[in-house]
Amino acid sequence: MRVPLSWLREYVDLPVSETGRDVAERLIRAGLEVETVEQIGADLKGPLVVGEVLSIEELSGFKKPIRHCFVNVGTANGTGEPQEIVCGATNFAVGDKVVVVLPGAVLPGPFPIAARQTYGHTSAGMICSARELGMGDDHNGIIVLESHHEPGTDAIQLLELVDEVLDIAVTPDRGYCLSMRGVAREAAAAYGLPLADPALLDVPPANAYGYLVKVADPAGCDRFVARTVTGVDPTAQSPIWLQRRLQKSGIRPISLTVDITNYVMLEVGQPLHAYDRSRVDGPIQVRRAEEGETLTTLDGVKRKLSTEDLLICDNSGPIGLAGVMGGSSTEILDAAAGPGTTEVIIEAAHFEPVTIARAVKRHKLPSEASKRFERGVDPEAARAAAQRAVDLLVLIAGGTAEAGVTDIAAPHPLRTIAIDADLPDRVAGTVYGRETVTRRLQEIGCTVAGADILEVTPPTWRPDLTDPYDLAEEVIRLEGYDNVPARMPTVPPGRGLTDAQRFHRRTGVALAGAGYVEVNNYPFIGEAVLDALGLEKDDERRRTVKLVNPLSDEEPALRTTLLPGLLGALRRNIGRGNTDLAIFETGTVFLPKEELRVAPRLPVDRRPSEAEIAELNAALPDQPRRVAVALAGERLPSGWWAKGAQAGWADAVEAARTVARAAGVELTVRQAQRAPWHPGRCAELVVAGTERVVGYAGELHPRVIKALHLPERTSAMEIDLDLLAADGEQRVSGPAVSAYPVATQDVALIVDSAVPAAEVETALRDGAGELLESIRLFDVFTGEQAGEGKKSLAYTLRFRAADRTLTADEASAARESAVAAATARTGAVLRGA
Repeated sequence: MRVPLSWLREYVDLPVSETGRDVAERLIRAGLEVETVEQIGADLKGPLVVGEVLSIEELSGFKKPIRHCFVNVGTANGTGEPQEIVCGATNFAVGDKVVVVLPGAVLPGPFPIAARQTYGHTSAGMICSARELGMGDDHNGIIVLESHHEPGTDAIQLLELVDEVLDIAVTPDRGYCLSMRGVAREAAAAYGLPLADPALLDVPPANAYGYLVKVADPAGCDRFVARTVTGVDPTAQSPIWLQRRLQKSGIRPISLTVDITNYVMLEVGQPLHAYDRSRVDGPIQVRRAEEGETLTTLDGVKRKLSTEDLLICDNSGPIGLAGVMGGSSTEILDAAAGPGTTEVIIEAAHFEPVTIARAVKRHKLPSEASKRFERGVDPEAARAAAQRAVDLLVLIAGGTAEAGVTDIAAPHPLRTIAIDADLPDRVAGTVYGRETVTRRLQEIGCTVAGADILEVTPPTWRPDLTDPYDLAEEVIRLEGYDNVPARMPTVPPGRGLTDAQRFHRRTGVALAGAGYVEVNNYPFIGEAVLDALGLEKDDERRRTVKLVNPLSDEEPALRTTLLPGLLGALRRNIGRGNTDLAIFETGTVFLPKEELRVAPRLPVDRRPSEAEIAELNAALPDQPRRVAVALAGERLPSGWWAKGAQAGWADAVEAARTVARAAGVELTVRQAQRAPWHPGRCAELVVAGTERVVGYAGELHPRVIKALHLPERTSAMEIDLDLLAADGEQRVSGPAVSAYPVATQDVALIVDSAVPAAEVETALRDGAGELLESIRLFDVFTGEQAGEGKKSLAYTLRFRAADRTLTADEASAARESAVAAATARTGAVLRGA
């Protein structure tokens, strides 16, 4: 909402010294979002005056029309002599009043004006168009003023070229601020000044002589006011003051009748629509669309209507999409396009917000009217808005207001809210007092009664005030959020991060230390990415929690895996030239429960009961926390020192081990098959000593890589952190450092090719006993020497005691025990034996 300061001052007697920035600061303190304060005409400098065209000489021999003019500018040029000006515009004639800028002036740009020789004549100034004066984008011709203006009159003041405009971002709950009336009310409260309400007009009551209107859907249209003006002069133009206010507010002047409806909408906040009565066939009807109906709207588009659309109709059919846009069949005609409109029906109605919002979205047709109806319009403003439009048509266009007044209104009971007088005090943690609470609520238009418990009736223009805490917020914001004291809550001693929180931080630190960069993604997914990941139709990850109002129709569900967002981030970075990547993300996934429930709406006027909280928790999906990594390109960079190493499935597995070490557990790695990983390069991650599968790692399937446009050999890992730390012990102590030497023993075992290396490693670990410090597979060999259907696995075993130096016999005994366990479990044979 663009608010010219000069217009705002009509309703609130602001101090003369207050600038636009001062007013913006007050409104921001009151809770409005003032984005900018535009200084209109700040670089404009006169003389800029009204001129009367005395003569015009058409110059020939040029590629475009050129006119040599003499213009009477009064005494503004210091001599009183006619001003010689060369102009290329042709939309004015001798005797017209125009806007003239004289040498020495500066136009917006800045664009200094000086006398100069052009087309064989001296041009001492310029006859101005609207764009040259910063009044708009119209550059088709110069401005022709009304004939009563005297030559030499200051045009800067006449055209209101210098002003300040506040651009306010109106939030959905403050639809009343999409009007000068609403912003003026906020300014009056912010300054403690009285408000001159533009909607306080004497309006005649409804009678039987008004234009016939039939409302078939009172739920969609609970008020419809119609007024008629006859004898309108179709040649009448909008006065300068009206055009300038529309231009400053961001609306282009069109014609007098349309300009008046837009002006009243900006002033009062009630959208209006004007019909040419001679083109309306019979009574006006408000109803829902019927199957197959169409409407050509004012923008010239023929639209197929839905049965949910609310329409304005006459006997011929639809003539307007209610609250959104009128139809072309009854639009106001300009005299320039033929016989102009002389009889006007003014519509001021109140429509149900959801109906309008859905129609706008359905037809992709936003408008200034729908923007207001969606947020809620004051139903009691319709009569005053219609009267204001009628008065302006009578005053400017010479029309006559018919005595008939149509006002169809459905019952609209007032809402009363009971609020403790000290509730704002308790919410803000300060003391306002009952008198302040009562005064502030009355300033926003509420009716207040009572003492300790106040009975508050919100005004009709504030549909957002529905409960006591809304009223408390109004008091606090008007008193100033900056005046709310800052008090630190009392923290119970001994509280801090939980074990789980420390574990999650350790996970991130460990991966960052390993060279991974953390990313954060939106938790939304769609079926397309699940298809790209190659998930089967019965895969449990396809069972998702759907959002009622998603940000994107393409991603309507909450994620069940971190991989879609992580791989999307990988793809975007690669597209921007970052080819060597190692990224990770930690976050929750959302797994629906077997029995789907609708979450209850909890109260805001009290603390929810334990039963209500339990019901809410029962409706929420399970939200385990996971960590995932993705790698592509070089893991070790190439350089003069050596050739780099490409990231691969082994790096993804090592990332899983890094996370496991942060949890204080060890992982057993087993071969597996699971989308979206390559079936031959997928590792199942199991907590050592258990059968608890906590995640998967490996290289992505080629089809997945192609579908997601990822580099070859892209690898990924995902682990469930809650399962990884399911044993409950999440405190990790540092490794013990022994002063005694390590005894290293290598062992090579021949096993069947089908025996997993992880199974052999587990057997060696169990057989080696407590002296084993670590075990590492350093070689896998297949060939004739190993035997057909066999493979050789070579391990390094490190033994160490905490309290002594091991003897060679002790180390050898531990090694032999490990080999014996592997032989017994896997049929391993010591190589070379």
